[in-house]
Amino acid sequence: MTWTLIIVLAIGAYSFKVLGLVVLGGRPLPVRLQRCLVLIPPALIGALVVSGTFANGKDLVVDARAAGVAVAVIAAWRRANMAVIIVLAAATTALVRAVT
Repeated sequence: MTWTLIIVLAIGAYSFKVLGLVVLGGRPLPVRLQRCLVLIPPALIGALVVSGTFANGKDLVVDARAAGVAVAVIAAWRRANMAVIIVLAAATTALVRAVT
């Protein structure tokens, strides 16, 4: 990757942000679009977790990471503190890796 490409991509990203401000001005977004935009971050986080857990390059794998994510999901469902969720997931993953 060259510096020219990085600069062009940075200018493009900044231009998209400025374009949104110029086009919208001070007007609020439509309600339907606001409801859709609220759903994007959880969907992206879910996709990143799933791809990071079950993907190994181009292969689909189920290993110790899946156990850690399962424990994290259960702890989050039980409304545990975020620090507790992370420690439980890491400990579960480490324990499964140590056993297998």
